[in-house]
Amino acid sequence: MVRIERLADLKPVHQRQAAVLALWRWRAPMLAFELEAEWGVDQSLLESLFRLAASPAGGQSDGAYRRAIAELCTAPLFTSEVDPDTVQLFQLESISNLLTFGELLDKPGVDEVERVVEASAGLATYLDGLVESSFYSHPAEEAHSQYLADADLADRASEGYFASRHFAVETACHGALGVLPDSAGLLDSSTGRELLALCEEFGEELVTTMQWLRMTGHWRSRREPDGKCGSRDGRVARNRGLLRAAPDEQARFGLGKNAEADQALELVPGALASVPSSRQAAK
Repeated sequence: MVRIERLADLKPVHQRQAAVLALWRWRAPMLAFELEAEWGVDQSLLESLFRLAASPAGGQSDGAYRRAIAELCTAPLFTSEVDPDTVQLFQLESISNLLTFGELLDKPGVDEVERVVEASAGLATYLDGLVESSFYSHPAEEAHSQYLADADLADRASEGYFASRHFAVETACHGALGVLPDSAGLLDSSTGRELLALCEEFGEELVTTMQWLRMTGHWRSRREPDGKCGSRDGRVARNRGLLRAAPDEQARFGLGKNAEADQALELVPGALASVPSSRQAAK
């Protein structure tokens, strides 16, 4: 409820920027791990989606974002079944959020923004669950416990470290959005770049923990990011449903004119990629 109220208080242009910052918190973890080669996803295309999202709103950048989404949806990944490991599952969820942002371009409003922001927060909570269910102690367990002890969590006392950190970063971002120029993208102002860097710093923390999960052999939680338990077949089916396009999405992304692309919209799982020196993008 607090998150919704804060978003509703922002101007539409700043609501959009709040959604971009929510995407950016997961940019580092998505771009730090190599993609499955069989997915056939171009890493530079994924990087461009983040940059286009952070560009000034308008016909040129929005059109380029739509074209990039259309190109992404032709990748073999979108006609495949995937059984992701832990990191790949985060990649699938993040590509879903990138597509949701694409919907926001044509249907701006607080509801679409909320979907992007809530998805980002949900992934942080999911990561907390993975850490808590591990047989190994997190290398920063004491520091995380101290952070939670020092934080004023109020009615969020049950949250784990990453959910709490995500909320703190989100709060700092939303508090600063009001001073951003309405006509500028986040990459075009010093304040905007500082907010992207703040999200990037949080993302690098996520990367460290995901690397630890892989190193300790944590393949995947028994619970999905939305809290549902399921079998392998259930997970694959859910990945399809994650990114299934609305009927009018074909026209928006230019995918309604050939059968192969139409099929992709029916079988969409998802993915994100790897780019070196993720901190540089916020500069």
